[in-house]
Amino acid sequence: MFRKMTVLGVTAIAAAAAFSTAVFFPQQQAIAADDMMKKDIIETAVGPGMSEVTTLVAAIKAAGLVETLKGAGPFTVFAPTNAAFAKLPAGTVEDLLKPENKEKLKGILLYHVHAGKAIKAADVKTMKLTTANGKDLDVKVEGGNVMINNAKVIKTDVVCSNGVIHWIDTVVLP
Repeated sequence: MFRKMTVLGVTAIAAAAAFSTAVFFPQQQAIAADDMMKKDIIETAVGPGMSEVTTLVAAIKAAGLVETLKGAGPFTVFAPTNAAFAKLPAGTVEDLLKPENKEKLKGILLYHVHAGKAIKAADVKTMKLTTANGKDLDVKVEGGNVMINNAKVIKTDVVCSNGVIHWIDTVVLP
């Protein structure tokens, strides 16, 4: 509870600061927005407002994919939230993070990445997307929801300099 309140408090302070900057120094607001666009997928994933994907960040580090996702891209990353990882059977995440399972973890994580055109929410339609591990994801748009295989997209368009991140509620497996 305290952590959530702290995050909300920090968010409120940041919003107030952004508002006051925009009102009194409008040119600085544009610079701040440009600075945000300069952050790659990794820098964004470890930044403000991304506390729900910390398990994914730990997995990316364990799989040795940091430099890949800092690359030119563009990438579309379907980022399972911490709650998505918590749905896996007990011990699964801990097991995957072990050095001896690095290649297996890498294959799973690359199944969450589309390399090529960054797909924003406005571009989504029912389609197949080839992932960085070579297998396809089924993207379905139904009743206002977007599904990636069996995972629901719950947050869209976290725009980065080298792509876009969408949060999903389930870890998808190849």
